[in-house]
Amino acid sequence: MTLSIRENLSSSLSHIFPDAPGLGLIRFFSAPGRVNIIGEHVDYAGGLVFPAAIDFRTHFAVRTNGLGLFRLYSLDFQSEFVTKNPIYSEEKPWANYILGVVSEALKLGLMVEGFDLAFTGNIPQGAGLSSSAAVEVGIAFALSKIFHWDISKEKIALLAQAAENKFVGVNCGIMDQFVIAVAKSSTCISLNTESLEYSYHSLDLPGYEFYLIDSNVPHSLKESAYNDRRKEVESATSKCNKLSPEVKTLSQADFSLIEKAGLTPNEFKRATHILGERSRAQNVIRSLKDKDAEKVGKELFSCHESLSKNFQVSCEETDFIVEWFRSENVLGARMIGGGFGGCVLVLDKEGRSSFLFSKFEKEYSQKFGLNAKIYKFTISEGVREDS
Repeated sequence: MTLSIRENLSSSLSHIFPDAPGLGLIRFFSAPGRVNIIGEHVDYAGGLVFPAAIDFRTHFAVRTNGLGLFRLYSLDFQSEFVTKNPIYSEEKPWANYILGVVSEALKLGLMVEGFDLAFTGNIPQGAGLSSSAAVEVGIAFALSKIFHWDISKEKIALLAQAAENKFVGVNCGIMDQFVIAVAKSSTCISLNTESLEYSYHSLDLPGYEFYLIDSNVPHSLKESAYNDRRKEVESATSKCNKLSPEVKTLSQADFSLIEKAGLTPNEFKRATHILGERSRAQNVIRSLKDKDAEKVGKELFSCHESLSKNFQVSCEETDFIVEWFRSENVLGARMIGGGFGGCVLVLDKEGRSSFLFSKFEKEYSQKFGLNAKIYKFTISEGVREDS
């Protein structure tokens, strides 16, 4: 955390919220955004995902206040919210990611007393880099420290996911919160989203680099068809389970099963993506171990085609981005995140990104009237307390 961020957070608490007799010491925390290399839209189908934390972070300053109030301030929105009870706010939607964590913690019997919070960050919102999950994991971790919950980072992730599912209303899987909680520098994690077993893997492709192209088409998972996709996956899973009771998640099925399970056309498309992504994830992990960047890239293109045609979560703009970069002979590209906008992950040889982007942004702006952005990133550690 830079000195300026720390000073801004501290001064915000001092200026926005009046003094109180029970104020505790200010403590500082941060949580990263994330990218997922492969395994998209499978984290609620029991599939294998391969995400990493990135060096875009949300920063928090937290202290107890002894007032029994939750006094919250967003520097980015220049907005404050004060409440005694964690009740959903229609007027201040940014506060719900924090209030949801408080609500779910109280349901678990964890102690949460009055606290003051100021936060800010540089994770692009609506870009599919999990800015909301960073807030949830960051505040859950911060509260676990100041109120001495003594729970693991894995449980922090589950608490944060419950806040998103039950309070915010987005029926997301576990991937985003999990990697933000447990990530280590320079590594991805392979996470079995059914068993929550995971392991760390080096992300090292000498001479090649990943970067992101932001379509600048903002997505809101709550307002998009994201929850509809999950319902279709759950319905397909139920039909497969009736035919083969040993199949508990859609990722455990096979093509012969989904062909005879009586799926609707849309359910069949969703299941086809899930099963294809299972193979692609295994291939990418193997290719990264072999340092075979070309094979990794081919799987990224294949993933995007499936997300666009089978899972139908892409859009005209992200499809255009992928095909434009394919025409420039990058190794691979695909949309990431929930979809319906957001970012495209690109894999290419080092040294070409600036030239390609300067050429691309002109064509993209002319076609869509939007200003694309390029984000370079490095692999970062997960949630932490900053000294």
